[in-house]
Amino acid sequence: MTESTLILLPLQSIDNFALNDIEVSVTETIIGISILLAIILSLFIINYINKKASPSAGVKKPKSENKSSLFSGFAMHRISRSLGLSREQSRMLEYVFKTDYVTDPEKSINTPALLDRHFRKSYRIIEQSPGSDKEAQNRFALLFSTRNILENSIIGGITSTQQLKDDITLTLTYGKDKLHVGIVSTNSDYIVVEAPKTILGSLIKIPRGTRLTAMFFNKNNKGFSFETRVIGYSGRDGNSALQLAHSHQLRFLSQRRYRRRQASIACSLYLVYVEGSGKKQRLMVDKRRLQGNIADISVGGCSIKTIAPVQVGARFKIEFSQSEENLAALGQVLRSNRIGASTVIHVRFLRVSQKSMNIINAFVYEYGRE
Repeated sequence: MTESTLILLPLQSIDNFALNDIEVSVTETIIGISILLAIILSLFIINYINKKASPSAGVKKPKSENKSSLFSGFAMHRISRSLGLSREQSRMLEYVFKTDYVTDPEKSINTPALLDRHFRKSYRIIEQSPGSDKEAQNRFALLFSTRNILENSIIGGITSTQQLKDDITLTLTYGKDKLHVGIVSTNSDYIVVEAPKTILGSLIKIPRGTRLTAMFFNKNNKGFSFETRVIGYSGRDGNSALQLAHSHQLRFLSQRRYRRRQASIACSLYLVYVEGSGKKQRLMVDKRRLQGNIADISVGGCSIKTIAPVQVGARFKIEFSQSEENLAALGQVLRSNRIGASTVIHVRFLRVSQKSMNIINAFVYEYGRE
């Protein structure tokens, strides 16, 4: 009996330990699965919140977004940072590029026609997407604010005159004269341009060593200037081409803040004046109407041709129609020019609704259906 007891006790002890191990193992497994499910749920919630915050939320996503990324996130981050885009604008730019299957973002940014094609497609998608008008207008505003920054970007721009092509015209400042000469060729030593001539066709001989300021516009309509000097002349007669020194210090010329488009849009002008004083001041709109015609326009202002004399500094309510919509803006006259019997006034917009700005931008960039 004692011998049996000695044999059974170890067996009973081993069984108890095994059962305890199994219980601990099951508990750990349940805890691990619970933690994993919690992590997955958290990631799902974060992803959902980010999608709702995205500028493209509510917009039908292109098929390309279901595939692998067409360009690296690092490349987009570098481009966005160089352009000074906000987080929302960066997301909008990425959406625009994915919408049109862009594989080379820098090429698109430096090719206005390509860039407008991409943005036009996104504009149409937003236009046709379900949702409230307010949501659509917010997306349009973000789309155009992003496009406007790209309008004035110089990523991948020219950094040396050695990159100049023979389809560019230089404007040389020589004393008080502005001389327009085409580039004949460019090599590693100098730029060869047409020899400048007077309006009668006679050669303008500029002495060797003379320092000049040159200016040009590239295909993206971006202006640059640089300092150079005359190296000499070349050609069959020794005078038909001018040789200019290269420069690696190009200056980017400032340009209009917003893209402007030529137009011919009938408009009505109502004089706006201030009534009252102190805190009781308010703007009043005169009922008398002046007729005019918008000659060019941007979201920043416009030029209007009218037969009525207008004072600089005067404020007007400007009403006109575009894309079957009635628009209105408060503007102030910056300057005026008298041309024959007419006056051309240059107006800066002081107050424009978001929807009106979007419609003006769609007209300027030619994204809408006119």
